[in-house]
Amino acid sequence: MFAQDPNRCWALLAVATTPRDMEDGLWLIELESALQDDCTVDDIYAICHGKALPEALRLDVWQVCLGVRNKADQLAQFNEIYDLPFQAQLRSDCEEFVSKLGNEDEDKVSVVCDLESILTFYCKNRNLTYEANNGWVELMLPLLSLKLIRSDTYNLFEAIRDTYIPKGCAKNGTVFNVFRLLLLYHDPELCTVLDTKRITPDCYAMGWFQTLFASTCTLPVVLSMWDLYFQQSDPFLVFFLSLIVLINQRDQILAMKGSTKEELIAFLVNMPCNIEADDVLDFCSLAQYYSVKTPASFKRDLLQVLFGVQRGGGSKSTPPDASPSVVSQALCLPVSVNELIENASIQNPHPEAVRFFLVDCRPAEQYNSGHLSTAFHLDSNLMLQEPEAFQTAVQGLLRSQRNAIDANSNAGGEHLCFLGSGRLEEDQYTHMVVASFLQKNTKYVSLLTGGYEAIHEYFGEGMVDCLEDHDPLKCLLCNKDQVRYGGKKVPPSVNNNNHKTLPSGANSASSSATNSLKRGGRHMANNNGADSNGGVAGDRKSTIDLFSKLSLAMKTKSAEVREKLIDYISNPNATESGGGAGGGGAGGEKHVSRNDRNGKRYRNVPPVFSIGEDHDEDDDLNSAASESSSLARKANAQQQAPQSPDAADDVVPLQAFLKGPDVIRHFKCQEVHLNGYMYDSYLLVTATHMIVLREMETRRDRARIIVRRALQSIVKITAKKRHRDLITFKYGYPEEENLVITDMDRFLIPNASEVTDLISRHIIKQT
Repeated sequence: MFAQDPNRCWALLAVATTPRDMEDGLWLIELESALQDDCTVDDIYAICHGKALPEALRLDVWQVCLGVRNKADQLAQFNEIYDLPFQAQLRSDCEEFVSKLGNEDEDKVSVVCDLESILTFYCKNRNLTYEANNGWVELMLPLLSLKLIRSDTYNLFEAIRDTYIPKGCAKNGTVFNVFRLLLLYHDPELCTVLDTKRITPDCYAMGWFQTLFASTCTLPVVLSMWDLYFQQSDPFLVFFLSLIVLINQRDQILAMKGSTKEELIAFLVNMPCNIEADDVLDFCSLAQYYSVKTPASFKRDLLQVLFGVQRGGGSKSTPPDASPSVVSQALCLPVSVNELIENASIQNPHPEAVRFFLVDCRPAEQYNSGHLSTAFHLDSNLMLQEPEAFQTAVQGLLRSQRNAIDANSNAGGEHLCFLGSGRLEEDQYTHMVVASFLQKNTKYVSLLTGGYEAIHEYFGEGMVDCLEDHDPLKCLLCNKDQVRYGGKKVPPSVNNNNHKTLPSGANSASSSATNSLKRGGRHMANNNGADSNGGVAGDRKSTIDLFSKLSLAMKTKSAEVREKLIDYISNPNATESGGGAGGGGAGGEKHVSRNDRNGKRYRNVPPVFSIGEDHDEDDDLNSAASESSSLARKANAQQQAPQSPDAADDVVPLQAFLKGPDVIRHFKCQEVHLNGYMYDSYLLVTATHMIVLREMETRRDRARIIVRRALQSIVKITAKKRHRDLITFKYGYPEEENLVITDMDRFLIPNASEVTDLISRHIIKQT
C-alpha cells in the first residue's frame, strides 16, 4: 500500500485539460482512495468498469484482484541452489528470452538471474517440472515490465498460474476439448472446417491458454487485456477471448479451405498478433457477450477440473483426468438438469440470457408416460424408419420454436437442448438426431446430461406437479426393478455423454474462481447453483414450486397446441376438409414404436446367409443380442485371439496391413457406433475373414484392429431403403425356424454394393 500523497492525485489528472477530461479522470482519484483502504476486487470493478489502468496504480490493482496484496515473501525460503535436473534447459530458455527484449547488457544479467530464480523456486515449491515451450517464460514478460521486487513478481506469477491458466494445457487436453465444444456451439460451420482439416485447438491455441495471449500479443495489448481480465476475475474468459479471435477471422479461415493444414495452422497461431491496444475493450466486451450467450452449467461443472492450485509429482504435468469424458467424447455442449429446469423457471429473464427450447427425443410410449410441459416431442426413431415424416416433424419443431420465441413463452428459446432417455442403448438415435442438426450448421445445440432420468431424479416427490401425463405404472424409471430390456434388467443408466458430471454447486472452488462466476452476474441474472448443499436444496425446492406453477399454466394450453402440432406433422398440406390426423380410418398414420411386433421375427427365414433391406424390426437385435451385444463382441475377440496374432484391438502398420498377401480388397468406410459416433476406418476382405481397421489419431501410419469376423459367422447383410450405403452385418446362427442374431456391426461405405457383392461371393464359396 502506498502513502497518501496530494501531489500524486494532481499527477493523475495532469492530462485532464477540459471539464469532460476532468470528469473522466475523477475515477482515478476514487480508485486511489479505495486502494488506500481494504478494498475488494468488486470495489475495483465498480470504479474502473474495465478501463485500462495507469502504470502508477497497476501493481496495487493487480495485487488486490489476485489476492496477494499482503502475501509474505515466499522467496525467503529459497536456498539459491540451482540443481534441478532440467536446470540447463531452464537457464538457456531464460537467456534466449531476455536476449530478445533489447535490454542493456548490464540489465540482461539481472533480469536473467531474477527470471531463473523465480522459475526455479516455483518448480521446487510446487514439485513441478519445467519443459520448453510450456509458456512460463512468456507469462513472466508482463510482470517483468512492471520492474517489481522478486517477491512481488513471484506472488503475481503464482497467483496467475493458479487462478487463470487452465490445468493440463497439453495435446488432446480437456482444455482444448472444452474449447472445441464452445466453437461447435457458437459456430458449427467454422468448427466443421477445422475438423475436416484435422486441426484441433491444441494445434493453434496452446500459447493463448498457456500465457493469456502474452506469447502472441504486444506488451501494451497484454497489459490492457490483463487490466480488464483481472477486474472481471473470470477464469473462463480466456475461452471466450480465444473464441472471438476465431470468429472475427472466420471469413479468412473459410476462404483458406484449399490451403494446406500447415498453412492454416500458421495463420491461426498468429491471429492475435493483429489485436491493437485500442481494440482490447471491444475485444473483451465481445467475449463477455458470448459468455452470456453460453449455458453456464459446464463452467461450474468443470471449474475445479480446469482451474486451481497447480502441483505435480512426476516428470510431467499431467492433464486433469477427473472427468475427461465430460467433453472428450461429447457430441455437443452438455447442459445440466439444474440449469435446464431453473432456466425455464426464471420469470422476466435478461433479454440476452440463454433460453432453451427443449426437444424430447424419446420414443412415443416413453414420452406419453411422463414429460416436461415445456418439451417438444421429436421421435428420434423416425429418422431412419420414416425419413420424410422426420423432416416434416423437424419443420414443425422449427415453426414451434419461432412461435414460442415470438410469444415470449417460458418454453421458447433459440438454444436447442435435446433430451434422451438417459440409457445409451436407446439414445443412439437421439445422438443421430443431434448430429443431423450439427451437420446443418445449426447454432446453439446442446444435450441434457443424464437425459429424462436426470429430470425424473431432480423433481423427486414433486414430479406429480411438475411432469405432465406422468404415469407411474408405465414410467420406466418408476418401475426400474421390473423393466426388462432384451430379457434382462435395464443396466445402470448412463447419461447422454457417457459420463456422470460433477454435480452443479456441490463443490466449492478457490475463492477467487468462485467469486469470478458470481461476478458474471453483472451482465445477467444467474440463479443456478449454490455454495452449500443446504443452499442447493433450498434453491431446488423453490425452483420446483415455481416450475410446478408454470407447468400447470402450460397444461391448460397443451391440448390445443398438441392437436394443431400433430395435425401439422401428420399432414402439413391438409385442409380442413376430409379425415384429420386424429381420424381412425384405415389410412391413418401413427408413430412406429420399438415395441410393435408384426408377426414372429425371422419366421420362415432360411437358416443360411442372406442379403436384404433393413426393416423397422431389423433395427433391434433379438433378445439374445440385446442383452449381451457388447459382451458377445468381447467374447468373440477373446475366442479368436489364440487363432491369430492380429486379434481385435491390436495396433498394426496401416499400409503394410492393407497390402498384406491375404487381403483381397480393402475399402475406405466409417464405422457407425451404437452411441451415434462415426470413426474413419478401413474394411478388409480376405478369403475367410472380414477385418476392420480404425485409424489412430496420434499416429496416422498405424491403425487398430476393431473387428475381425469369420465370413461364415455372417448370416445377414442389410441396407437401409433410403440409405443404401449404410450397411449392417449381422452375425448369428439358425435355430429351428428362427434366425438367432448374436451381434452386428454397421458401416457407412461408399459404393457399398461392391463390398456386399465381394463378401457374399466368398461366403457362398465356403458353404
